[in-house]
Amino acid sequence: MHLDTLMTWVLAGLVTGGLAGVLIRPGGYGWRADLLLGLAGSLVGTVVFHALALTPEAGWLGMALVAFAGAASVIVGQRWWHTHA
Repeated sequence: MHLDTLMTWVLAGLVTGGLAGVLIRPGGYGWRADLLLGLAGSLVGTVVFHALALTPEAGWLGMALVAFAGAASVIVGQRWWHTHA
């Protein structure tokens, strides 16, 4: 993993977690947990993208979108789980 890829998923995860903490108030565990969930989801999205061998042509924007989608998926899943458990 290259440094630019690492920084991309960290930044996308933090931004997504921060936005989730502000925009989706009910069902969260606080802004720290939202940031950690964003980071975890961003990592998962990036790992899945690497496992599918789609990274060479993706570029920075593609990796940012994948990291954002992974982070958003984990946060939405957590919110759903919290309200339905």
